[in-house]
Amino acid sequence: MQALNKQLDFIIELDRLKGVYRQALVKSDKNRFENSAEHSWHITLTAHILHEYAVENVNISRVMSMLLIHDIVEIDAGDMFAFADTKALAEQADNELAAATRLFGLLPEAQFQTYKALWLEFENAETIDARFAKAMDSVLPLLQNMSNEGGSWVRHKVKKSQVIKRNRFLEGLAPQLWLYVRQQIDFAVTQGWLLDD
Repeated sequence: MQALNKQLDFIIELDRLKGVYRQALVKSDKNRFENSAEHSWHITLTAHILHEYAVENVNISRVMSMLLIHDIVEIDAGDMFAFADTKALAEQADNELAAATRLFGLLPEAQFQTYKALWLEFENAETIDARFAKAMDSVLPLLQNMSNEGGSWVRHKVKKSQVIKRNRFLEGLAPQLWLYVRQQIDFAVTQGWLLDD
């Protein structure tokens, strides 16, 4: 019963992710800000749909698990804009590690170890599965910004090089998606949604 209570406490705590808002806008809902729980669901489904474009052998079940948990740390650490300055991103990484320990620590020990290791794998992006998961975490905001005339890119004066760098995992892992992303980025520059540099 103690294990069940811990699992239920964790599940209840997850509800707080619905109150963490991101920079991405939900065009279909009056351009309100997207929350991190919605984002996690959306990229998980995106990965499931697009994994056929990976030229490496991607374990989509592991990728989906990573994507479902990757932003849970934002319950404690909050969301950080992907193109924030280097110092802010480094501080966020420290905050997220502490959050991962606390939040996954709500679970029984074996699950704590499993989920924290999976989260760290995603963060470190050293495996094929983690790199594909990271790629999906980057490509979905690109699609959202493109469908919303630049969205958060325009508001934050994001540069072309920043978006290329953020989507770099696609280059060798899913060349067809990488080509599509590069075409979209070039189009965004012509529209004035990204700054050319």
